[in-house]
Amino acid sequence: MNPEQELLTQAGKFDTRALTEIYDLYSPRLYRYAMRLLGDENAAEDCVSETFSRFLKALQAGKGPRDYLQAYLFRTAHNLVVDHYRRQPLTEELDDDLPQAETTEGVAEEDMRQNRVRAALLKLTEDQQQVVSLKFLEGWENEEIARALNKPVGAVKSLQHRALAQLQKFLLDEV
Repeated sequence: MNPEQELLTQAGKFDTRALTEIYDLYSPRLYRYAMRLLGDENAAEDCVSETFSRFLKALQAGKGPRDYLQAYLFRTAHNLVVDHYRRQPLTEELDDDLPQAETTEGVAEEDMRQNRVRAALLKLTEDQQQVVSLKFLEGWENEEIARALNKPVGAVKSLQHRALAQLQKFLLDEV
């Protein structure tokens, strides 16, 4: 039994050591993932919290992952990110209370660039979003992504190729 499956087995028995180890191992990664996609610390923290809450509820109901814990957690987080954007409009109002140091031209340009990339990512299909996020933001290998999406590696490569072409088109059309 691999270490991840052993953790899952123990977590299914609500072993606090295993649950703590899972949280300590995956929460920083999930936070980085959510932060990159959401661009908001509070929303990213909420995403991580809700991801683990859903994981515990699934365990309590006798469901949840039997293997591929990492894939399960990232898929849950991704679904929460998608739900977040479905509930919120893409445009945000400027906050007049921003400190002066944060309103410089360089910071504003970087923020606009990040918002453009996030908006372009949201135009992709859900599978394409996951492939791009996991591949380029989290550094996963194609085989890991294939397991997470329950797709063949060839399909992951195809999704990646189409997603990058679409992103390029979306971003160049905006310039």
